[in-house]
Amino acid sequence: MTPAWWGAVLGAMFAGGVLLVVARVRVIRRPQLAVRVLPYVRDLPQVGRTPLLPPTSATAGVFGPLLRSAADAVERILGGAASVRRRLERADIDKSVHEFRVEQVLWGVAAFAVAAAVGVLRMLTEPGSGPTWLVVCAIAFVSGVLARDTHLTSQVRNRERRILAEFPAVAELLALSVAAGESPVAALDRVVRRSGGELSTDLARVLAAVRTGEPVGSAFDRMAAVTGLPLVARFAQGIAVAVERGTPLADVLHAQAADVREAGRRELIETAARKEVFMMVPVVFLVLPVTVLFAFWPGVIGLHLTTP
Repeated sequence: MTPAWWGAVLGAMFAGGVLLVVARVRVIRRPQLAVRVLPYVRDLPQVGRTPLLPPTSATAGVFGPLLRSAADAVERILGGAASVRRRLERADIDKSVHEFRVEQVLWGVAAFAVAAAVGVLRMLTEPGSGPTWLVVCAIAFVSGVLARDTHLTSQVRNRERRILAEFPAVAELLALSVAAGESPVAALDRVVRRSGGELSTDLARVLAAVRTGEPVGSAFDRMAAVTGLPLVARFAQGIAVAVERGTPLADVLHAQAADVREAGRRELIETAARKEVFMMVPVVFLVLPVTVLFAFWPGVIGLHLTTP
């Protein structure tokens, strides 16, 4: 077949796929009877739902078991379910380990599809490169699976960076509320209602646990056990100890906020020391050439004007 025939076949397949997707989307958008009736019969038991996929879609019925089997295979090969669960908690992602494994499979399938598409286009001009592109597709699938794990680690780091950025302000607000005469629970409620952020979300969970009857000390101890930041863990443990033993809580909070600010200042100085060479790049390659140009260009023009 000539390249024109290959283009026609691929175009027809793409058009058919688009038509199938559009037809299925139109069917899915129609409100079903169960969706309209179930809100009025909430006392009936709900049917279990398939993770990540709506139970009424054709995707769940066709690819759901295959994705779950692939997720189980990834779990058996990679392992580390405890580490993944820990990072999901630290990133504040409300998903189970199995759902995360399904996401890894989906990322791998997406990378495999991109590599396969590029391979098909390349094989139109180089028919003998099929085995090489099979290896490339396999590598792309593995890279996609590992990329989701790396992305989870980056999500954890970004969230912890935001927590450290807002920690001093939250600690100072708690200290001011406690120093004004409010109880620890009332001060926590005031700070949670007046602030927003990752640390405020964690404190809102602690407040919800306290309001359901859990002691303040144990709620903060659980927060210290979940978080992956030593500063936040020390903050939670300090509040728990202060509440249990009756030590001045405002002084503890002020001291911890000062410690966090000092740690951030020290980290900034260390980062600047590590990147000293990169900080000189704009000076050497941007500021210095412009300065030299402004200093010597008038002299060069003067020499040209005075030269016969």
